[in-house]
Amino acid sequence: MARDILKAAKSASNVVAVHKKYTLQSTGIWERLRRLLSIDPNRSTGVPLNAQYRLPTPGALPPLSYDDPVTVPAGDIADNPYWKRDVRRGYPRLSTVNQADAVGLLTVGSRAAPKEGVLQIGKAGEQQLVSVKQQGEERGLAGFFENEKRGTQGVLNANGLPPKPCNLNPSTSKYQLDHEHGYPNVYPCRTFV
Repeated sequence: MARDILKAAKSASNVVAVHKKYTLQSTGIWERLRRLLSIDPNRSTGVPLNAQYRLPTPGALPPLSYDDPVTVPAGDIADNPYWKRDVRRGYPRLSTVNQADAVGLLTVGSRAAPKEGVLQIGKAGEQQLVSVKQQGEERGLAGFFENEKRGTQGVLNANGLPPKPCNLNPSTSKYQLDHEHGYPNVYPCRTFV
């Protein structure tokens, strides 16, 4: 019990008077009324003095007295959207294939699966790729299919149709739900009172 009295006396000695704090306080009769009605009269309002905590004041500095730290590529707002510089999220990257790209893939093949004996080596191959892309942009897939009857043999099936998606292909088995993961055959009957 004596220890508790010593703790209370020690904490009471740490109390700072209101007039020593850097906060706004009421004055006059309002201060007497506040001290009469408050639980702890030495507690401050918590509102800081503007002259003490707001130096320099928000509008005191002339706007041309300081320069914003701006780097040239990051400070350019025209070609700097947020999704390009946000490295925390993996935003989806759009992937499109236009008709010129499709004509090039059908004519020459891809890097992973090139067509044998079609693409030339060196500068001639680069010129061949440019000409194939220009023809694809000018005429599109319809012009490619008119000229090349055998150009789609590696892509299309024997009857000339594209391959079916995996969920429509009859060779794949359908997913079967067993009793643990599916719905039960018979539901229990519940009666409510």
